[in-house]
Amino acid sequence: MRIVSLLASGTEIVCGLGAGHTLVGRSHECDNPDWVRTLPVCTRPTFDIEMSSKEIDAEVRRRLKEGASLYHIDGELIWQLDPDVLITQEHCEVCAVTAGDVARIGCEGLAHQVLALGAGTFRGIYDGILAVGKAINRTSAAHALVANIQQRIDKTYQAVRKKSPPTVVILEWTDPIFPTGNWGPELVQAANGKLLLGRKGEHSCAISWEDVREADPDYLIVAPCGYSLSRSMRELPVLEALPGWFELTAVEKGRVAFADGNKFFNRSGPTIAETVEIIAEILHGCRLRDSGEGNAWQRYANVRSLLLAHS
Repeated sequence: MRIVSLLASGTEIVCGLGAGHTLVGRSHECDNPDWVRTLPVCTRPTFDIEMSSKEIDAEVRRRLKEGASLYHIDGELIWQLDPDVLITQEHCEVCAVTAGDVARIGCEGLAHQVLALGAGTFRGIYDGILAVGKAINRTSAAHALVANIQQRIDKTYQAVRKKSPPTVVILEWTDPIFPTGNWGPELVQAANGKLLLGRKGEHSCAISWEDVREADPDYLIVAPCGYSLSRSMRELPVLEALPGWFELTAVEKGRVAFADGNKFFNRSGPTIAETVEIIAEILHGCRLRDSGEGNAWQRYANVRSLLLAHS
């Protein structure tokens, strides 16, 4: 079995099923576990992702309007890798290479099977794990992985369920403002929080900053899609320039957290269990994982101090 995964969560799923040794290629976003970074890279963005959030949003919108690709796929490399299974996704046309992108350049004929994963909800993520398991003949391992994720999530909920659920807003993008959607509400619910702005199973869409001010949550989590913790922290000046930022309850009470959106909040794979644990730590101070504050997320005050120290 030879697998090329063009989806970060797909790579995590393959490894979670004990089949990491069958991976022969990856996308530029695949980074977990660390060793997969040594695999040949089969994709890259078609534009500069170091631009500001506002500029990235504008460029993505322009490309989508014109029908231009957001990712370059190295078809020649994939052909050389000769995969039996090529993993991609069909949930979001922005976040990662889609099955349509693969078909557009004729890559679908380069593998015996092209597996496009959907998500949107916890159930969708579990279905994706089971689909990968079936495709690579590891059905039993897939059911065991799903059960393990569910058990970890339930363990977190049981640890915090008797606490008062605070209100929370999670920002999936900062300029313009996008609140979390898809499985985000389930993450918050499992951590015994009350999500404001954002609906289960629905794609995130841009809202006005006034919507956030009116919601005025107890906690605000900043976890932009595709951004590591350090990149998320760089959004602080953008947020502090917004009218009324310093009057938000979450800001006044030091309840703003910047998080690794790329690895946790926006990734539709096994890390959803860890994300629930992270949210429980942020909302309730309940630490259930080895790497939490300082590694997966940072408090607002610490982010300010770090940015000021480097300015």
